[in-house]
Amino acid sequence: MSATVRTQVAEPMSEPRRGRWIDSWEPEDPEFWERTGRRTARRNLAFSILAENLGFSVWVLMSIVVVSLGSVGYTFGVGQTFWLLIVPNLVGAALRVPYTFAVPRFGGRAWTTISAGLLLVPCAMLAFAVTGDGTPFWFFLLTAAAMGLGGGNFSSSMANISFFYPEGRKGLALGLNAAGGNLGVAVTQLVVPVVITVGTGIDLVYAALIWMPFIVLATACAWLFMDSLTHARPDGVSYRRALTNKHTWVMSLLYIGTFGSFIGFSFAFPSLIRISFVDFGSFVALAFVGTLIGSVARPLGGWLADRFGGARITLVTFVGLALGTVGVMVGVDTASFPLFFCSFMALFVLAGMGNGSTYRMIPAIFAAQDEDVRSAGRQAAAVVGIAGAVGALGGVLINLVFRFSLEDGGTLTPALTAVLVLYGLCVITTWWFYLRTRVLTRVANLAHAGV
Repeated sequence: MSATVRTQVAEPMSEPRRGRWIDSWEPEDPEFWERTGRRTARRNLAFSILAENLGFSVWVLMSIVVVSLGSVGYTFGVGQTFWLLIVPNLVGAALRVPYTFAVPRFGGRAWTTISAGLLLVPCAMLAFAVTGDGTPFWFFLLTAAAMGLGGGNFSSSMANISFFYPEGRKGLALGLNAAGGNLGVAVTQLVVPVVITVGTGIDLVYAALIWMPFIVLATACAWLFMDSLTHARPDGVSYRRALTNKHTWVMSLLYIGTFGSFIGFSFAFPSLIRISFVDFGSFVALAFVGTLIGSVARPLGGWLADRFGGARITLVTFVGLALGTVGVMVGVDTASFPLFFCSFMALFVLAGMGNGSTYRMIPAIFAAQDEDVRSAGRQAAAVVGIAGAVGALGGVLINLVFRFSLEDGGTLTPALTAVLVLYGLCVITTWWFYLRTRVLTRVANLAHAGV
């Protein structure tokens, strides 16, 4: 560190810096923010979005590949199919905590470079799997696990960007960062069905090869143009306080309901169309629409949370998610594909908005509890990783209930009932912890005023 040339607050940030470390970073200072902070933050946000987008693209790649495996000679049952969807989700969830702590350990620039470069591994494995003769199921399962590397990128990216922005701008910045990543799901589900049909028949090797040049580009851009902040360093006290804070686990539960829904539905939706509505199998190509609008809705949720309060927006999204789930249940029971499809579109939009609003709540909650801005920021960054990991596990649970529901009962109704119960629990939790006191206080004030 001592040999590293650093940029101070008062110095222009246009000169090259060895290691690209920034010692002094004060985004809450309006003068600093206007002079140099905003420009630097935006540059890091842009390249963070690029790397995270590719992470999501690789993470959900199996959701499209698995639908076409039967067409190229691999016949896996419903249970095996869902394990290929569950495993990348599970690995991605598990990696989110260590990925979050990698940012303060290695610096945002270095870790973004490393995590982006690692995406070449699952792509190479998939290319080998689909070109091999009679590749066994276990290798496909191992490939799916390697795709989970892309799931870890989210938490490290969000934790890193959260340090760059002032409190009043975090909602939109984190929303854009997350939305840019989430859009990777839509890009995969839109592009892969097209590229694998180039030429005669289906060639799944293109599903792997198409990402490799972009991964190399993102890796190079992260190394050349991103920065690391010195104050985003390990702070044992702050992290321990975050781990023992009840709000860490409350927000993790809420994130199961929002992000768990988004990623769980993203993995499962193409297969659910193929399995539940055989006559509408061609509509699998439209699965990307749900993930696209859900991704676009995420910064909207962050913006609405900035304007009206994260808890209010989160409560509204959970109520909407419950109603959307009822719509899906009716669509399945009446064999109405239009109702099924439209209800799922609503679920994607609401889950995306809820992702933005819940993540906006995290820094606000810890900023209100801790007057030390940096300590609050470090606690919030730790919670980003923890909630991100637990939320991604929600996607695992959703796919597990889909698997058991379809394999054991041949219907989605039990799984959808379980999801509906989850949303009800999230509504109660949001009200109890973040809105109940406000409402009771307001009623008491009105009563005292004689209104």
